[in-house]
Amino acid sequence: MFIRQDIIKVCRQSVLCLLVSSTFLHSATAADKPNVAQLFTEKELQTATWIRDAARNDNLSYKILESLTTEVGPRMAGSPGDARAVAWAEAKFKELGFDKVWKEPVTYPTWTRGIEKAEIVAPFPQPLLITALGNSVATPANGLTAELVEFASLKEMMSAPIEKMQGKIVFINHKMQNANEYGLVVPGRSAGASEAARKGAVAIVIRSVGTDNHRFPHTGVMQYAPNVAQIPAAAMSNSDADMVARMIKRGKPVSLKLELSSAAAATYTSYNVIGEMTGTELPNEYVLIGGHLDSWDLGTGAIDDGAGCAITMAAAEFIKRSGLKPKRSIRVVLFANEEQGLFGGKAYLAAHQNQIAQIQAAAEADLGQGPVIKMASFVRSEALPLVKQMHSVLALLGIEPGDNNAFPGPDMGDLRMAGAASFGLSLKADDYFNLHHTPDDTFDKIEPARINQAATTYAVFAWMAAQAPINFGSGQELLKAAKK
Repeated sequence: MFIRQDIIKVCRQSVLCLLVSSTFLHSATAADKPNVAQLFTEKELQTATWIRDAARNDNLSYKILESLTTEVGPRMAGSPGDARAVAWAEAKFKELGFDKVWKEPVTYPTWTRGIEKAEIVAPFPQPLLITALGNSVATPANGLTAELVEFASLKEMMSAPIEKMQGKIVFINHKMQNANEYGLVVPGRSAGASEAARKGAVAIVIRSVGTDNHRFPHTGVMQYAPNVAQIPAAAMSNSDADMVARMIKRGKPVSLKLELSSAAAATYTSYNVIGEMTGTELPNEYVLIGGHLDSWDLGTGAIDDGAGCAITMAAAEFIKRSGLKPKRSIRVVLFANEEQGLFGGKAYLAAHQNQIAQIQAAAEADLGQGPVIKMASFVRSEALPLVKQMHSVLALLGIEPGDNNAFPGPDMGDLRMAGAASFGLSLKADDYFNLHHTPDDTFDKIEPARINQAATTYAVFAWMAAQAPINFGSGQELLKAAKK
């Protein structure tokens, strides 16, 4: 669903919000007209419009992210960087003036990377740039050498006969063309090792799950299926994948030597770090925003997901610094260990299972620096007129309206499945899969205008959701509606 062009033109003036809501009221049938008491007031719309205009050049998202990537750097779950990040987040929330700051424990198994080397040993010896996939086991101490067998996708490999893979290293060369293909390509990373092992392979090396052509391999988590042999798993850079494919096309057997010392490590307890701006009238109801604090170890986690942390922290801070006092609380959660299994999100749900109805709206930033290009919702039908008003304020930021079946983000996905009212603030991901999970995920890639727009969007969204005259809904009511 798209806003009509004539309404968008009207929205170019600050009076847009009032005109859109008025048009909606007069065009609705008598049966469909919302109660005026269930809409944002003129003053609230004016405040939201002011936030939109003022926050674009006066939010701290860029500075917060600079602080995180400079003072902490890589934050792989269970590492010393993880502990530094938790301390940084707790201190930063307090520095930014949040009313409440606390930590909630998250316990999970850890993994260490160690040595990672690979080289083609025949017929054309060359070194490769590879990285171990998260949770991969090690090779034998001196590495292993075997012939490569290439497949265009996980699906093609699973259809191949067992004898084609026995004693060999599987090479899945599934090229990701754009961000929309992530869901098609990533199963090769997450499940490829066990599927290859079922057919007798001794290791697997995949083409990196990314859209770049740089010589940087992309790491990422993989999981072993139970009761299947665990074989080493790695990713090679996309440029190396192209080169290896060209070797294979020459018709001679291509042998690869792989050496990894990665291994499972001890159980570790980290924390979801939480900051809250307390509401004035309904403090126990809250708008939930945030990102994940952990990152992979290859870069400094600027895009994935330091940006999400900075965007949401800055959004709440702007509201507080401006002297605005919303009815409901605004809670920012920086989740622990998303990268290796959504552990922080699962822990948050477990700790707040009985408080789903207190979540007015949930939205996570975890797809880079922005800008936000669409806002979808997951609310009860009575709240949809309010969502329309929210869209009317955000239209000038280039944000399109979405449907009412929003997904709030990876760490908040289970909350949505439990019935929490949710919003999907879709971030433009044109560069995200060039950078994420690589050494290239660094602060110099951040563009102030992009991250400022995203933080502004979250500020408008959080303020309006917190100020809404009615609850957006929760529980079985929303889940039943979603099935219709």
